[in-house]
Amino acid sequence: MAEIRVENLTKSYVQGTRRVEALRGIDLVFGSGELVAIIGASGAGKTTLLHILGTIDRPSGGGVFYDGENVFSLGDKTLARFRNRTVGFVFQFHHLLPEFTAIENTMMPALIQGMAKDTAKRRAGELMEQVGLSDRTTHKPGELSGGEQQRVAVARALIMEPDVLLADEPTGNLDRETGEGVFQTLLQMNEQKHITTVVVTHNEDIASRLSRHVRLVDGKVLS
Repeated sequence: MAEIRVENLTKSYVQGTRRVEALRGIDLVFGSGELVAIIGASGAGKTTLLHILGTIDRPSGGGVFYDGENVFSLGDKTLARFRNRTVGFVFQFHHLLPEFTAIENTMMPALIQGMAKDTAKRRAGELMEQVGLSDRTTHKPGELSGGEQQRVAVARALIMEPDVLLADEPTGNLDRETGEGVFQTLLQMNEQKHITTVVVTHNEDIASRLSRHVRLVDGKVLS
């Protein structure tokens, strides 16, 4: 588990002829094992914040501290290792590799990092069972429903046993019933594994059912 502290976080970039201030002085703490929703209108900075929390992107200013360490003080290679070991990602679109089976997709991050194939397969099989897909391990993405594909993506995000799970609109591409199933999977994984979980969502109903929600407006936290 990991506590994440964000201090005076800013992010700006140039878009055409104008400068965009995506994040403007964000201060937040995500407690160890906490389940938090980030909500707000399109363009409020939700995904930008999530990408910086997950070290996919670097901030323009400020710091992100995992258990007291400013991760952006690390070099690129060290930061990449940290990200792979510490953070799992679930996106709106599952991004599964179509030529591989469900269990092979789940194994992929572990194999890339040099985990023994037998160990990766055993761990992936356990995760597939936990997300309710033990009977679909040999199916390729095209043979799975949208909800099943997204649950494979959740299993893949957990294969390296991360301390933090970041989900960006994980139900946004699904119908209500299917999205509810994926949401329940996220809740179950948070409860079982006590992973610090941050979910970006437009869905106010989902947000209201998480332990805390943070609303962004024009790159700032609405107090």
